[in-house]
Amino acid sequence: MDKIGVLLLNMGGPDNLKAVRPFLYNLFKDPYIANFGIIQKPMAWLISTLRSGKIEKAYKKIGGKSPLKEITLKQAELFERELGKEFSVKVGMNYWYPFISQSLKEFEKEGVKIIIALSLYPQYCRATSGSAIEAFKRYAEGKFEYSIIDSWCEHPLFIDAWCENIKEAFNAHGEGFVLFSAHGIPMSLHESGDPYVAEVEKTVHAIVKNLSLSHWRISYQSRTGPVKWVEPSTEKALHDLSREGFDKIFVVPVSFVSDHIETLFEIDIVYKKMASSLGLNLLRVQSLNTSKKFIDALKAIVLESINGGKHALWRERN
Repeated sequence: MDKIGVLLLNMGGPDNLKAVRPFLYNLFKDPYIANFGIIQKPMAWLISTLRSGKIEKAYKKIGGKSPLKEITLKQAELFERELGKEFSVKVGMNYWYPFISQSLKEFEKEGVKIIIALSLYPQYCRATSGSAIEAFKRYAEGKFEYSIIDSWCEHPLFIDAWCENIKEAFNAHGEGFVLFSAHGIPMSLHESGDPYVAEVEKTVHAIVKNLSLSHWRISYQSRTGPVKWVEPSTEKALHDLSREGFDKIFVVPVSFVSDHIETLFEIDIVYKKMASSLGLNLLRVQSLNTSKKFIDALKAIVLESINGGKHALWRERN
């Protein structure tokens, strides 16, 4: 029996300081991220040139690179081990190595003819999930039979994985206010009907219900540029919580499944320093990374999609 390929789609991250600028160029060259029309490439070059110095300084503070590649490759290794010998699991990144096109060539060499593309963005957004999926389809069309899993924001094992990490944080530090911090999106994208914010809310509400949380809130981080972003920002949420008299804040990076610059620098360094100045004790709940519960969730998502079970999420969006 031929193996079924599973391709884990993610954005990627610079694996050394010299990669920061070309990574940013690849990111802003993508019209799904910022559409500049006929001047897309010149604008991508300008933005990556202007921002690379500042971003390099941030990466220096977290070890000189993004750990996203290593973590995602380890997720793929553990995932393949759980799925068994009938599957081959690879990683396809949208903006840095290993690129989606490279991983599909590896599948071809292995003789894989059927691929399940699994987005590692739990909540669907056109700017992230949509872009990676379109890139996958562009390279896979005519070469493979394929299906796409583009969202799994409410899958029970995904929710359980977050609940397990939150409980561990509570056991170690005592309970406190839970701030669910998701990556922000421009308000214009949200107002155009993008489902991301609604899917973040679905994830959070499922966690809150599972843990019977009384004190919690959703906020959005990682804003760039002059456009209006969805509210409230994580910075504003921290100021509000300080004024409201809370002191211990557990931040849950609910839209991320791996540590990278948004968790290790933005939350652990920038927001932690801000929180301290506001009299808050900020504690970040551990990311899912390679936790057994999370790998179990990925396995269930793929197998259920194949078998058409209750939580099957094998579909494409129009």
